[in-house]
Amino acid sequence: MRFSKLRTVAVGLAATALVLSGCSAGPPAGGSGGGGGGGPLTIGMPNGPQTNNSNPFLNTSSARSLGYAFAIYEPLAQVNAVRPSDRPTPWLATAWEWNADSTAVTLTARDGVTWSDGRPFTAEDIAFSLQIRKDNAALNEDALPFAEITTSGNTATATFTSPQFVNQNKILNLFVVPRHIWQNIAEPTTDLNQQPVGTGPYVLDSWTPQAVRLVPRQGYWGGQPQVPELRYTSYNDNDALTNALVSGDAQWGWTFIADIDTVYIGADPEHHHFIAPSGLAVDALFLNAEQAPFNDAAVRKAVDMVVSREDVSTLATSGAFDPLTNVTGMPMPAGDDYVAGQYAGRAYEVDVEGARRVLADAGYVLDGQTLRDPAGNPVEFTLVDPAGWSDYLTSLQLVADAVAQLGITARVETMNTDAWTNAVNQGDFQATLHWTNGGSTPWDMYSNMFDGAQYRPLGETATWNYGRFQNAEATQAFATYASASDAAAREAALHTIQRIFVEQAPAIAMISRPNAAEYSTRNWTGWPTEADLYSSPQPTGPQASMILMRLRPTGS
Repeated sequence: MRFSKLRTVAVGLAATALVLSGCSAGPPAGGSGGGGGGGPLTIGMPNGPQTNNSNPFLNTSSARSLGYAFAIYEPLAQVNAVRPSDRPTPWLATAWEWNADSTAVTLTARDGVTWSDGRPFTAEDIAFSLQIRKDNAALNEDALPFAEITTSGNTATATFTSPQFVNQNKILNLFVVPRHIWQNIAEPTTDLNQQPVGTGPYVLDSWTPQAVRLVPRQGYWGGQPQVPELRYTSYNDNDALTNALVSGDAQWGWTFIADIDTVYIGADPEHHHFIAPSGLAVDALFLNAEQAPFNDAAVRKAVDMVVSREDVSTLATSGAFDPLTNVTGMPMPAGDDYVAGQYAGRAYEVDVEGARRVLADAGYVLDGQTLRDPAGNPVEFTLVDPAGWSDYLTSLQLVADAVAQLGITARVETMNTDAWTNAVNQGDFQATLHWTNGGSTPWDMYSNMFDGAQYRPLGETATWNYGRFQNAEATQAFATYASASDAAAREAALHTIQRIFVEQAPAIAMISRPNAAEYSTRNWTGWPTEADLYSSPQPTGPQASMILMRLRPTGS
């Protein structure tokens, strides 16, 4: 399977002074009436039972899990996750201006936009949407260091306590909520928001455990949507969603399908499509560094040394996802320009004997077939991911089989998606396979795995650094990379980050993570393609409103 590779930005772009982006572009104009010729569009995810929760801030809500949050709520700008160096497309903000050191941005609110309850959208809504994240750490997923947030006419200005060069696209990709509603919500971190009001092209019509139904709203600023009905459905597992996609019961979604060319594409070669553009994101084994055995770097490093990335690619993803090759954990060739000289050409290799030496040097003893820690306790741990996520669970079993060679007992267990998400956020796990974000540089990938700025104590909600890894040198290097005004300082900081990643294994990069999706062109066309990667193809991100507004009935 061919994957489109990301282009990387030149590191020196941070030195630019004021950057003004964009005119007032938006979605392509819709037709004069609702679509209809193509029929309803069913969007599926393999996330099991859902609860009636449409809070767009919570990654545990059905709105986020299934993706319909982003047909209702829209971002300031559309950031292309698979071409992150491309200029974002103006959306609710028609322009933005950064100061020279990326510590302030002024955003211009689009005129003529209304909320779905008819109230006008203004710069006050933008400012409020930033302020609510500042005031509620649990809603500030990227730990953005907001300082002062103000408005003037149709602009909102946010200042930050540190330069935001690496976070510019994240800030522009933030969705906006209506101030007149959310200012009256006492607990935004727990409110179910069962009557969501957004600026997006669709509104919630009905919610049942079987399906969530959205219909076009009247007066959408981008024109009338062509798709007359969206049906968001949560299937119990990968197999159930695969069956729905193959049969045509679902027409858009993302699930791992073994032998996808035969099973999915082969079922309808004319209309079934799989696209998986890749960049600087990975699936990583997050290790809880505050619980035994992963509070010992020797154990983390030993596990890293016995995992076969080739097996993960071949056996867990049927070769659909490229194996990682370089010890820095970065996907190649996207990461070529960022590899520290000391790691250039250093490939991942399974080294069981080397792992045994690392453990022996740290005081671990092999007692028959059982590895014992320096206190004499057997070394064992549990790997957990959601039930039905077959590619992840196969990967976990490969890890369990690999560490058995060291005398470590590892068990693979499952949870439902909500329980798993909560457990990971709270740090109630030992090892779990989870994705990272990508970005225009490797900073996001590494920061998601082990940036101390993302640290939260066990029992508190973490948005990244789920393993609770703490290292002052690494934390400083992350901050330096994000705030340095010259390329040399950023390069030195990134090399420090890579050294700590290689030497201490705060997390284990397992495989490159494309932005993958399956979709059908039987009824609707206008999807992202390898020839026209205008956005990530996945249905569960802020790009959903852009994709939905580009869809047209097949043959029209």
